[in-house]
Amino acid sequence: MPELRRIVIELLGQLGSSREARQYLKQFSRVEESRFAVVKVGGAVMRDDLEELAAALAFLHRLGLTPIVLHGAGPQLDEAMHEAGVPVEKREGLRVTTEEVMAVARPVIYRSNASLVDALEARGVRARGIQHGVFNASLVDPEKLGLVGEIASVELEPVQSAISGGALPVVACLGESPSGQVMNINADIAARELVWAVKPHKVIFLTGTGGLLDHRGRIISAISLVNDYEHLLAQDWVHSGMRLKLKQIRDMLEQLPGDASVSITSAGKLTRELFTHTGAGTLIRRGERIEHYDRIPEKRLDDLVSLLQSSFGRKLRPDWLQHRRVSALLMAESGRAAALLVEGLDGLPYLDKFVVTPEAQGEGLGAALWQAVRQHCPALYWRARSANPIASWYFQQAHATCRRGEWVVYSIGITDQQRHARLIDDAFDRDSGWMEEGEPNEQ
Repeated sequence: MPELRRIVIELLGQLGSSREARQYLKQFSRVEESRFAVVKVGGAVMRDDLEELAAALAFLHRLGLTPIVLHGAGPQLDEAMHEAGVPVEKREGLRVTTEEVMAVARPVIYRSNASLVDALEARGVRARGIQHGVFNASLVDPEKLGLVGEIASVELEPVQSAISGGALPVVACLGESPSGQVMNINADIAARELVWAVKPHKVIFLTGTGGLLDHRGRIISAISLVNDYEHLLAQDWVHSGMRLKLKQIRDMLEQLPGDASVSITSAGKLTRELFTHTGAGTLIRRGERIEHYDRIPEKRLDDLVSLLQSSFGRKLRPDWLQHRRVSALLMAESGRAAALLVEGLDGLPYLDKFVVTPEAQGEGLGAALWQAVRQHCPALYWRARSANPIASWYFQQAHATCRRGEWVVYSIGITDQQRHARLIDDAFDRDSGWMEEGEPNEQ
């Protein structure tokens, strides 16, 4: 296993950095085996991306990480019902499940479950399909919904037995009454109840979109519910399915430990989402509040200096603030992340310092801080060394860049070319505030 992990860390280093990979692997390995992650797989992913899904899950299993997989089979069931001439009817988002529908549904769900188990075992991973015995249920409304179940309790023994036996558990969304009546369980409801029972470190939703999308169809990289939830719900482009998903995730996280998080990504990008700071999907956490100050309060100055010096491993000059006209300080309440904005050319904000501790980066706090910066500043500019570890992330955020030697100037929201040229000169001429020449991570 040590040799395997060394090889895997090298491979993960190609996605981000080996330091990041080691950090996440150490973090995940500390979690009790059955509490690493619950992975909810949509039926469309099971149908369209089965090989990528099995490869990603097998990769985690070889690292000694055992996710609990819960899958749906909605599209497969729709197709089977169409072929059988059985009408599809849904009420309040739940599939009406008559005896006729259940006769079609059970074999479809069994086949879907077996297909993932087979794909995993073809990759040398022991897997155990669990179609029954996890969800104890009662009928929601027999008159309106037929055999649709409401979960009364969750039995984890079948899941824990699989993990103890070295197998990856693959759970289907079927419930049973005390008398043995099989019921159809909505996959999102089943995921919520299973998550609450397991209380995992990670909750992962694998979807075809690979994340939650903004109004331009781009993936939202991170959401801090404390800072972003109300703002998002106020947007007219957040409606129907996305609105419901956000509410479900908020309710889910409220009953989990504070370090739990939800990732929404695709099967092919699962590894990058789990093992790199930049991720490859949408990371959602309860988060912590980003506090906003128009100046640096005396009570937070020591925290800011300590954060900057410990993160960059360098000393600030005693007079480093003397010639800076501070326009805003955005700082996480824990003091683990901060953005210092000063008055730049033509009154535009200049991002003088942006700092996040490595542990906070792994929690998505850096992305939450950046979103707070962007909400505060429609336009801004900043500089960083080209060898900065997050240079590639800066490039993704910026609208324009300009490199001179070892420095790169980044800007957002600046459309006038002449003005942009003056801003670039201004950024290159600015004083860093450090006592000695900079390291690659200097800003």
